[in-house]
Amino acid sequence: MGIDEQTGIKYEGRSGDRWASRAALTLAVSTWLAILFNNPISFGWFAFHPTLQTLALTCFTYGVLTLQPTSQPKSKAAGFRRHQTAILYIGVPTITLGTLAVWYNKWLRDAAHFKTWHGTFGLICMLWLLAQIFVGAGSVWNGGALFGGGMKAKALWKYHRMSGYILFPLMLFTAHLGGGWSNWGENNTNSFVRFVAYTLAPALILTGIYARVR
Repeated sequence: MGIDEQTGIKYEGRSGDRWASRAALTLAVSTWLAILFNNPISFGWFAFHPTLQTLALTCFTYGVLTLQPTSQPKSKAAGFRRHQTAILYIGVPTITLGTLAVWYNKWLRDAAHFKTWHGTFGLICMLWLLAQIFVGAGSVWNGGALFGGGMKAKALWKYHRMSGYILFPLMLFTAHLGGGWSNWGENNTNSFVRFVAYTLAPALILTGIYARVR
């Protein structure tokens, strides 16, 4: 660990952070390349689904890693700002657009929704995410006034945090199903890429995240 000379904040990264970050990039880059090198126009609106979802997962990974745990007030405040930026301002809009893209693509083709476990878990994740945002934002914005402020809001925050540590693995599992076991994955990637990007990478991300849990 080092100390930033300008801010005086000690770096609190863990060895697992690097593995988790690289794994998240592997997941996203592999997906983007699979789309870009397989005639992306032919996918229609679907092309935006795997690309935006994996980009969002990369943002979520960074947002979680940068927040927990911290031992300095300055570091905690800076981490929380990065957490909000990565997750709330970038990740959530991105994953929402990716979800709308696949929904619109199915609507155009008059295809059935939620016929696979990937689609079902995807819907669960999005509904859960909305509740997660509501509780998280309400417990910290304006001093947590939405939930009574003070200790009441702080008490709710721990449930928001615990919920996030359950939701995030479910999102990774959904990505595993979508990339590793879907027709799209089988038709546009080989077995090695599917294993590395959609099985190994999510496992490494999860390991790095849980290594930070305190």
